Amino acid sequence: MNPTILFSTGRCALGLVLVGQNERGVCAILLGDDPQRLERELEACFPEATLRRADSELLSRVVSLIERPTSAPNLRLDPRGSEFEQRVWRALQEIPAGSTVGYGELAARIGAPGAAKEVGEACAANRLAVAIPCHRVIRKDGGLAGYRWGVQRKRALLEREKGQP
Repeated sequence: MNPTILFSTGRCALGLVLVGQNERGVCAILLGDDPQRLERELEACFPEATLRRADSELLSRVVSLIERPTSAPNLRLDPRGSEFEQRVWRALQEIPAGSTVGYGELAARIGAPGAAKEVGEACAANRLAVAIPCHRVIRKDGGLAGYRWGVQRKRALLEREKGQP
């Protein structure tokens, strides 16, 4: 039997957000501008799943997290990835709001010095925007580098965390 993902889409300060939840927890928080594109992205992330639109108070909790990133609501997450990706994602969750680290520094923190590129790939594979804060990882020179949901959103998230409008 295929797993079921209940999802809902709503507006936030960064555009649209799609939140998907399975029986284990939140499995997707996707950002974008087009609801159909977000749904296609969810389908691509979970091709074996049955997707069902559902109203959810979870959406309002995620929007709250985006709007006020320093007040992290308790979300039960279901991040799916390799062991290396899981290590990176756990380390990302330890970075305080308003702080940033370099890809190389994060690689060293997880015991994989020299794996900065792989850390970047793990960040790009993250399906849980903001809840697993890959936007807090920057280049060694302080540049923002890429972000799965756009550098403008990355900049906006970092500015919100630092208390700037």
